[in-house]
Amino acid sequence: MRVIGIDYGDARVGLAVSDETGFLASAVCTVNVSGMRDACKKVAEKIKELGGTLIVLGLPRNMDGSESFRAEKTRAFAEMIIEATELELVFVDERLSTVEAYTYMNITDFNGKKRKKVVDALSAQIILQSYLDSKGRK
Repeated sequence: MRVIGIDYGDARVGLAVSDETGFLASAVCTVNVSGMRDACKKVAEKIKELGGTLIVLGLPRNMDGSESFRAEKTRAFAEMIIEATELELVFVDERLSTVEAYTYMNITDFNGKKRKKVVDALSAQIILQSYLDSKGRK
């Protein structure tokens, strides 16, 4: 089973994939997009290419747990990607995933222009690993 993690954004979408056992998430890439339809098309192609069987999508939430202003847009993207791939989709709380990604990059001295290209894929990896870890505890 290959689980695909997604960090959805207006300009960039980060993607991650699990190993066959569903134990470890790895960042795959960041896809540059121009709008939701373009994002759906490019991400659906990548999911197929990676052999995805389940999608985990980060859902933006505020620190108090309520859904953020971006949640509605993310839910609309989710509907489109479900229709395009015919796969099950699970939402995962993505609070602080980007902050965590930047923290990792700071700790490892990953600096410069490459950060912007990597942060979304790393955020997708963090979102996916969070999901995989929660499944392993049950």
